[in-house]
Amino acid sequence: MAQTGPTELSVTETPIPGLLVVRLPLHGDSRGWFKENWQRAKMTALGLPDFGPVQNNMSFNAARGATRGIHTEPWDKFVSVATGRVFAAWVDMRAGDSFGATYSVEIGPDVAVFVPRGVGNSYQALEDGTVYSYLVNDHWRPGFAYPALHLADPTAAIAWPIPLDSEEVEISAKDLANPTLAEVTPMQPKRTLILGAGGQLGRALAAVFPDAEQVDRSRLDITSAAAVEAWPWHEYDVVLNAAAYTAVDQAETDAGRVAAWTVNAVAPALLARVATEHRLTLVHVSSDYVFDGVIPTGSTDEGHTEDEPFSPLGVYGQSKAAGDIAAATTPRHYVVRTSWVIGEGNNFVRTMAGLAGDGVSPKVVSDQIGRLTFTSTLADAIAHLVRSRAPYGTYHVSNAGEPLSWQQIAAEVFELSGRAREDVSATTTQEYFAGAAAAGRPISPRPLNSVLSLAKIRSVGFEPEDQLEMLKGYLA
Repeated sequence: MAQTGPTELSVTETPIPGLLVVRLPLHGDSRGWFKENWQRAKMTALGLPDFGPVQNNMSFNAARGATRGIHTEPWDKFVSVATGRVFAAWVDMRAGDSFGATYSVEIGPDVAVFVPRGVGNSYQALEDGTVYSYLVNDHWRPGFAYPALHLADPTAAIAWPIPLDSEEVEISAKDLANPTLAEVTPMQPKRTLILGAGGQLGRALAAVFPDAEQVDRSRLDITSAAAVEAWPWHEYDVVLNAAAYTAVDQAETDAGRVAAWTVNAVAPALLARVATEHRLTLVHVSSDYVFDGVIPTGSTDEGHTEDEPFSPLGVYGQSKAAGDIAAATTPRHYVVRTSWVIGEGNNFVRTMAGLAGDGVSPKVVSDQIGRLTFTSTLADAIAHLVRSRAPYGTYHVSNAGEPLSWQQIAAEVFELSGRAREDVSATTTQEYFAGAAAAGRPISPRPLNSVLSLAKIRSVGFEPEDQLEMLKGYLA
């Protein structure tokens, strides 16, 4: 037996979004044939999703005419035939514009099909002793209901090679009782989960992910292994972790050190583990504090780059660096580092605006430089990464424009508030914290250069707005 079927592996699209037909070369001789039924590297290179199968099932059909389906499982599957031939038909049961779309193809050993979650599948054996197998990327759970469709549904109008009323056809009583398409409740897509929803970034994320579920620590304690393990992660596909311990000075105390490491390091490690287990996309938000504020010698970038080695100065930065490492252990991750965040609630800009309105002329540090990051920009960047399916990895995000010191930003706020820029005087970081240090209050060391390179986030098509333009709108 010589080579039969296609000579090269190929993947083609169908009218149902995400349903892909795979043509498999068969290598044969007088003894029979051999095929690479599932070859992750080759198939994903051709566009098949890297769907992470966890179970392999086999279905034996004793006689021609055995007909199964139409079943809509809540997982992805890769279907192929070991021996014999089947007629296979699919109906899109997902909510959306493609609901009700159909596609059919005859499958033998040289054809396989990738079936995305929410697409109903059915099979009719065309030969006696047919065996087909399917890889799935989730385990079956008892009591879990999902949509089904009658094999003779008039809307789908599947052209069965062996008519369903033929004496050859055998259908289970359960499949005969399936509803018509008009009676089916479409399968909803998996959801997005926002952690730390009550914070300023969490609120901004809710605005750009309006259908996301929002939770805070009172509902899901992400520092508890038991609580994380018990959460129904199979209902989600994207997790946005905006929860963080941000009291940088309190992190230098005994209690604060424990709290910072628990929230900023332990929690991302727990989330990374479930993200790997459930094939979730994990977005974890980090900080410029993972760096010491010194741009490496010889760097040609405008600021800290994503691949710069960690060099945190204080406990807060150390805990955030540990969280970065933990989050990056799951394959589908975006670690988004940011700096000088401004959103709803108390922040530097609102404090300066309040002082301007109260007639106060403050001293502000002039030896720390960076760029503001408005939470709306940060949320938009995260949405861009997720929705554009940018390459997984670490990205730096801040607003754009010339880097400024805190004193220069305060002067901008004063001018926009109707005060003179000169009403904000300059001081150094050491001078500013001298009183607190003398009084024994905890002070965390600050990086003096918090400028983050924006080259990588720009390379995937996101252009942050200028920080001073955003500042004008924010104060307005």
